[in-house]
Amino acid sequence: MVPNNKEFPQEKSPLHLRNKHRGRYNFNELTQCCPELIPFIILTPAQEQSIQFSDPKAVLMLNKALLKYFYEMDHWTIPEGYLCPPIPGRADYIHYVADLLTSSNSGKLPKGDKVKCLDIGVGANCIYPIIGVKEYGWRFVGVDIDPKSIQSAIGIIHSNPLLQGKVSVRLQQNPHHIFKGIIQKDECFDVTICNPPFHASYEEAQAGTIRKVTNLSQKRAVNPTLNFGGQSNELWCEGGEIQFVKNMIIQSKIFANSCCWFTTIISKQSNLKKVYGFLEQVKAVQMKTIDMSQGNKMSRFVAWSFLNSRQQELFLNKEND
Repeated sequence: MVPNNKEFPQEKSPLHLRNKHRGRYNFNELTQCCPELIPFIILTPAQEQSIQFSDPKAVLMLNKALLKYFYEMDHWTIPEGYLCPPIPGRADYIHYVADLLTSSNSGKLPKGDKVKCLDIGVGANCIYPIIGVKEYGWRFVGVDIDPKSIQSAIGIIHSNPLLQGKVSVRLQQNPHHIFKGIIQKDECFDVTICNPPFHASYEEAQAGTIRKVTNLSQKRAVNPTLNFGGQSNELWCEGGEIQFVKNMIIQSKIFANSCCWFTTIISKQSNLKKVYGFLEQVKAVQMKTIDMSQGNKMSRFVAWSFLNSRQQELFLNKEND
């Protein structure tokens, strides 16, 4: 039986105004939609319904419920050990990217399948395309270097009618390339998105996990399990976030006329100075940092373009003719 919930303030964090997750989770509604979540419901000391966020099985089931309730995903699963991301923050990125496109589109919010987005590192979970299709009706091409992630994403697409005809995925055969071998001749994208590997090594990722799980459970974690999962290519790469983003920026120059806006999450604020240095080196015409906030956590993404404002407007109008 699901414990009765008390009345609590409805708004939990300053998420984007269009983000469906601004309010506290309504576990009564979520469990009605997804009864599999019921065994994972707990009561906090304040007698509020929640789950144990240090438990990867509970986090996975919460995601399944959220995706079914808010995004029409009747069938969603990921291989064991793969990244199971927090959905509210992922949704924020999509909404702020929509605002970015709006700023280059005479103030008109872009909706519909004429808007095309390239998701670098789509992962086994296919989260960004799910949110973007449901919220705005965009089309997505998801890219990954991991064949198992690609197969998982294909399974999600084929199992959910909402995504069919709107989302496709491509395997990047060369892990050193980001856009080459993916963006085809004469192919254009309105925007690219990316949540790059955060850490520089397994050891660094493990240390971060110990801190996170300790904070969530209030107990020292010696051999922690990643509560949100994640494979090596999802969590760390040689040189970490800054090296990955540097490679992306340098390679984006080659496809300067193939995309209106390039964007990427920058997890470490201290990396921004270096990122802007790389952007100046490739002579990006426009550069922006968009801040996002999820409760006490601050995050951001950087956007750049090799087109000026007038060229962007023509680009978007041409794409949407």
